[in-house]
Amino acid sequence: MDSPDFTRFSVGLTGGIGCGKTTVADLFAARGASVIDTDQIAHALTAPGGAAMPALVAEFGADFAAPDGAMDRAKMRALVFADPGARTRLEAILHPRIREATAAAALLATGPYVIFVVPLLIESGTWRGRVARVLAIDCPEEVQVARVMARNNLPEAQVRAIMAAQVSRAERRLAADDIILNDDGLDALLPQVERLHAFYLDEAARLAGLPNERL
Repeated sequence: MDSPDFTRFSVGLTGGIGCGKTTVADLFAARGASVIDTDQIAHALTAPGGAAMPALVAEFGADFAAPDGAMDRAKMRALVFADPGARTRLEAILHPRIREATAAAALLATGPYVIFVVPLLIESGTWRGRVARVLAIDCPEEVQVARVMARNNLPEAQVRAIMAAQVSRAERRLAADDIILNDDGLDALLPQVERLHAFYLDEAARLAGLPNERL
């Protein structure tokens, strides 16, 4: 299974670090969408006993496994930011496994449409052709920095380095079909989610050749 099964309407949800992808994805899930989060899949693969851990230890050494058997994320993060070759080696291990798990989850999805949460969707160059629409979660860069510093207890320089490895806010907005602005709390988010949920239901019905009420 190299790619998800897109017999139903699907959306690729993306956004820079700290934009609130999980918050928005949860709101769509609460409305019945099937949400498949590739970050969650990656975490499962690199958790204690995760399917990718033997290959990671073989490639990078036992020092990159934490005492509990999970990948040492801080150590790996530092390595891949310092060494692009290490990033390539890491991706060669994780990406095929993530694709396989994503495809398996898509086959089991029961919602009227599927949302794939892919943080680096624009950067990947391949996901755009796999989904019907791209939804970007957007917020000002200063908001991103403040959120990530508070959430992950990271210094500003490290947060900005992570952001610099992603496409710019302008590039992400340009590549998106739909945009949700997440800079003013839940009350501002809800109407945007409701509007797009209704639109996605209509598109899913159209793709399936069904009236909306049957979804």
